[in-house]
Amino acid sequence: MEAINEVHVSEPGLAVVDVAAADDETAFAFHAALAARWATTSVERTTRDPGQPGVRLRCYLDLRQPMSPSGAPSAMA
Repeated sequence: MEAINEVHVSEPGLAVVDVAAADDETAFAFHAALAARWATTSVERTTRDPGQPGVRLRCYLDLRQPMSPSGAPSAMA
């Protein structure tokens, strides 16, 4: 994986998530679970490291957005 760009963690509440999973389905399911709860970047593909088991996926999260327990954005007052 590439180095983490400073802009992706320039403020509290921003996070870089690197996922290692057995297969694409598992990696995308984990990303979908994150995306249901927080603002995330979209992902279209996983990567494979030659000679290493499984796949890898990177996404970026913004935890600063207030969310309701269901994962839908809360109404701002």
